[in-house]
Order: sequence, then structure tokens, then C-alpha cells
Amino acid sequence: MTTQGYIAYRSDYKYQLAERYELMIAIIPKHHIITPYIELDRQGLLTVNAGYAWDGPSGPVKDTPHNMRASLVHDALYQLMRHQELVARTHRKTADQLFKDICKQDGVSSFWASIYYKGLRKFGKPYASPQQKKIVLQAPKQD
Repeated sequence: MTTQGYIAYRSDYKYQLAERYELMIAIIPKHHIITPYIELDRQGLLTVNAGYAWDGPSGPVKDTPHNMRASLVHDALYQLMRHQELVARTHRKTADQLFKDICKQDGVSSFWASIYYKGLRKFGKPYASPQQKKIVLQAPKQD
């Protein structure tokens, strides 16, 4: 859709992926999922395309190189849940565990990775919900 006189955008993102990223994961969708920035095939290959925007680790967690890859993968999977491409009830726990595992692979201590995981389990559910889709803003605001 072409618009004139205003722009439509989403806020709350801090990072934009500069290069395509691929990872084999344990989540196998019922069908091959293809969105403009995220793809998940029937073998479990997750592809996040260059240009994907995400907010990094959430809550009181400080953004570091040791948790950035985990936050990218986790945010992409939660986005697929918000858009109902994946069923949150089925896949959220696996996505949270993957965050923990990648954190540990990338240098986060087991202690802190477990704390992050517990936080995701306790507070993450609303962020996988379709009601949490990012709203589209306009500038200048249209009435």
C-alpha cells in the first residue's frame, strides 16, 4: 500500500541484523513458515534475514555480545508465535530453553543463563501472545 503525507513505522527496536543468520533448532513447524524476515522449514532450519529488527534481551538483562545471538533467535521465535505461525502453548518452552542454551554457548555462565531462563518462564508468556503484536505508528499522526 502506498501512503502519502505520512510514514507508518513500528518502534521499540534497538538492533537490525546486518547479515542473514541460520541455525538448526528443535522446533519443527507443521508447515514451512516464510515471512519477510523469518523462515522456519520442516527440518528445523531457522533463517533470520538481514534487516530483521529486534530489541535485544528484555527486562533487567544487560545487552552483551554473550546474549545477543540468543535474543535474536528468541525474539524471532516469539514473533512467529505472536503472528500465530507457531503455537505458543507448544513451542514457547522450547524457545526459552534455546535462549538459555545459546547464552551458555556464547559465554554466559550456567548460573546467569538459568536466571534468564527462569525469568522467561515466569514473565515471557504475554510476549508470545497475538495481542502483543507491535502497533503501527504514523508520523505525522493522522486523525
